[in-house]
Amino acid sequence: MISSADILRGKILIVDDQSVNVQVLEQMLRGAGYEAITCTMEPGQVAGLHLQNHYDLILLDLQMPGQDGFQVMEQLKEIEKGGYLPVLVLTAQPDHKLRALKAGAKDFVSKPFDLAEVLLRVHNMLEVRLLHLQTKKLYEEIVAERKVSFELTAQPGAMVGVEKEVRVSTPWYRSLRLRYPWLQINLLSSFTAAAVVGLFQGTIDRLLILTIFLPVLADQSGSTGSQALAITLRGMILGDLKAGKEKAQIMKEATLGLMNGALVGLVAAIAMFGVASVHHLSSAPMLSLVVFLSMIGSCVISAVCGAIVPIVLKRFGADPVTASSIFLTTATNVASMGLFLGLAALLVK
Repeated sequence: MISSADILRGKILIVDDQSVNVQVLEQMLRGAGYEAITCTMEPGQVAGLHLQNHYDLILLDLQMPGQDGFQVMEQLKEIEKGGYLPVLVLTAQPDHKLRALKAGAKDFVSKPFDLAEVLLRVHNMLEVRLLHLQTKKLYEEIVAERKVSFELTAQPGAMVGVEKEVRVSTPWYRSLRLRYPWLQINLLSSFTAAAVVGLFQGTIDRLLILTIFLPVLADQSGSTGSQALAITLRGMILGDLKAGKEKAQIMKEATLGLMNGALVGLVAAIAMFGVASVHHLSSAPMLSLVVFLSMIGSCVISAVCGAIVPIVLKRFGADPVTASSIFLTTATNVASMGLFLGLAALLVK
């Protein structure tokens, strides 16, 4: 809503070649409480002044030497591309009123000036102008919000290789061309995780119970990384993640990963102890410690990767929405499985 204070703060330009008219109008307006008033007796300066200051109201005399008010309004139309001229014409000629309204002026004041009429028309003009600007701003915000909403809804598909332009009606061959490369990259990254597991095949053969907790660890650390990735991407798209704030975001996610890893790791460690005890394994306490430490470590690593991967991709000019998930999955799987099996090989004899 537009308040009386907003109206009194409206920027006003008075244009008249007669100094007495300028003085009378300025005194009227200042006496009524208007604060931002500019005056000029040179019609050639109006367009430049409006371009620089974007006045909410221009009180414009029509009959001036060198350049009349109608010519000034033509120049203002080049600035006000939306077609709305915040012009209140000043005239003593009745036949000029209709012509001025057709030329784009929004209202008129007759000379000689009547105080009540001037103040009422100025107030109404400013209220309409400010409402016009407020409505325009609201419309632009709605359009921007719809664009952001579309980007956010496109994220899940984009992160697995389904581009934004893909629809239900997209031909199968185009869908295949857009999706297949990312699936191929994902397959290669899966081979990397499998290679890590292969390095510890001896440990797995010796401690088969570890296979029960491998998917648990991978899923939990993957979820942690996905949360960090989603928050970071949302911050980048909405503009909440400002330049220079990236380090703070990474540290925040690392801290959350540590805390969540410790809380979830404690439950997982108790579960490991129970399963190992049922199988009468003397290494049950050490296996529980391995689960606890690896859960903490993998959650911290995945959280940091979830925050840092989209930032790095953006700096290298890649689309972080499209590519982040592939790199995050690889980093999470390698870190969680490598840490889990490495600690087991080192601590459990």
